[in-house]
Amino acid sequence: MKIQSILKQCGGVAIKLKNEKKNICKIVKIILLILLFLLGIYGVYYLFDTVFNGMILDWFSSNFAYEQSGWYDEKQNTQYIYERVNWQALKAVAIFSLVFLAGIIGSSVYIILHFSLKKQQKKLISKTAEMIHDYMKKECDVSEIFPQEFSEISTQLVQIKADMERKEQYLKMETQKKNDLITYLAHDLKTPLTSVMGYLNLLEDAPDMPLAQREKYTHIARKKAERLDSLIQEFFEITRYNLQNITLEKENIDLYYMLIQMKEEFYPVLAQKGNSIELKVPEDLQVYGDADKLARVFNNIIRNAVSYSYPSSVITIEGQKSSDGVCLFFRNKGKTIPKEKLSRVFQKFFRIDEARSSDSAGAGLGLAIAKEIVELHGGSISAISEQEETIFQIVLSEK
Repeated sequence: MKIQSILKQCGGVAIKLKNEKKNICKIVKIILLILLFLLGIYGVYYLFDTVFNGMILDWFSSNFAYEQSGWYDEKQNTQYIYERVNWQALKAVAIFSLVFLAGIIGSSVYIILHFSLKKQQKKLISKTAEMIHDYMKKECDVSEIFPQEFSEISTQLVQIKADMERKEQYLKMETQKKNDLITYLAHDLKTPLTSVMGYLNLLEDAPDMPLAQREKYTHIARKKAERLDSLIQEFFEITRYNLQNITLEKENIDLYYMLIQMKEEFYPVLAQKGNSIELKVPEDLQVYGDADKLARVFNNIIRNAVSYSYPSSVITIEGQKSSDGVCLFFRNKGKTIPKEKLSRVFQKFFRIDEARSSDSAGAGLGLAIAKEIVELHGGSISAISEQEETIFQIVLSEK
């Protein structure tokens, strides 16, 4: 541990020294460029003033100097003339030249810095992309790849990587649940199919079988065939859920009429267990939504209520208007669902029945699909179960 700590410290010192060295090199480059620029100006001056025989001095004299008569030497009969500088004219040119020179120097420095920073940015982006790629692909600590100056980026990447790993783990679990369920269903298909074939063979091989026994075998074969049909429908349900994108085609829906139709459709299923549906919905109750999708919601909830209701019990559907829109309640009498299971009934592939052989066991998608459709309508769905009564509540907007 101490050796690793020392190595990290040495690495940090090396990075700091490297950065300081880079900064010093940049400053030296700028100073050299300024010196070269000034040397170039002096070279121009030397060229015109020395090589071209004082051209700059002649130009200066003609533009910024004037002659002024001085004292007269009577002995030598000589008139002295002084050459004086026109400071006003020189001052204006000097200011203009300084401004011009400062502009050139500033522009040069700006251009140099601009391209230098642009080059650094490209290097920094390339380096950052490389570090991000290494961190996302390798199983290592973030401090092993990102230096201290990248702490903000590294912190965000740690969060992003953690979120991605959680989502990946969640998808793996969902896929595993789905694969397990398909394996179970494929295995369960064999049992009712074998029974159907066995009883049909018995009926075929014994044409003189007593009528009561024949009716018994026919009834068993029909029940097993129904179970087989149910399992096949669950396969289709899983496929539809994963392949279709749910889109809504909304219109005004007469909820009372829709629920009356569904009550009639469920009559054969209800009659098998002696159940019935009692409808307590106002005849003018309406909602704005997708009729086919909402019918699927109600179908899934009623089917769930039938599966888990006591025989000869009544399933009640109540509807009313509220400040939130339209509220629907689906009540059935049956075993109380434990709280830990009730909180998961809307999860994909979750089934209340532990035994896969239960006739009421479904694929665990009905309520998950119902929840998704209701939420697409901007509504909500919830469930409570206590004192051997389970209630599903759906809230939908009227418009």
